[in-house]
Amino acid sequence: MTASTTTTGGRPFVVGIGGTLRAGSSTERALRHCLAAVERNGGETALFAGPDIDLPMYSPNDAERTAAATALVTALRRADAVVIGSPGYHGGVSGLVKNALDYIEDLRGDPVVYLDNKPWGCISCAYGWQAAVGTLGQLRVIGHALRAWPTPLGVAINSAEPVWDASGELVDATVRGQLELLATQVLAFAPAAGSGS
Repeated sequence: MTASTTTTGGRPFVVGIGGTLRAGSSTERALRHCLAAVERNGGETALFAGPDIDLPMYSPNDAERTAAATALVTALRRADAVVIGSPGYHGGVSGLVKNALDYIEDLRGDPVVYLDNKPWGCISCAYGWQAAVGTLGQLRVIGHALRAWPTPLGVAINSAEPVWDASGELVDATVRGQLELLATQVLAFAPAAGSGS
């Protein structure tokens, strides 16, 4: 599938957010793989992972924003679609990822409120299926709360299985196929929802 242009012209702009503070985490690798598939299919991407989302605790009453927080909000404002990747910490979304998502509150007064009508792809990684699937469900609920459209497919990855080789390459064909299908679905819905790249 090749991405068509958005309703305002240009390639669909897909923002990826997630990972952990550990460089090369499973979640960040999965997110990077999905975004690479988006680019191969004609999309434009921006990734905010690890240190990029190590932001001050979100405070709606404090208008001050760090440069990193401003960059994230600016990208989300421009996004035609979003892909979120979170590790499953104690059965839920990590605090790092949730705090980054809280900054979407800065879009509450925009002409397009929050992520209204934008595709929302979800990836979760955890050491076991229970936390991976539970976290995936939470990410989908957050997407609904932000007025986004969760894609039909969400990808839950059990990091206890041999998904990556010693060099960090994706070796699980099923996971690879799911991440690439997720990229396809995000792009399929992005043109109709596009708000401007």
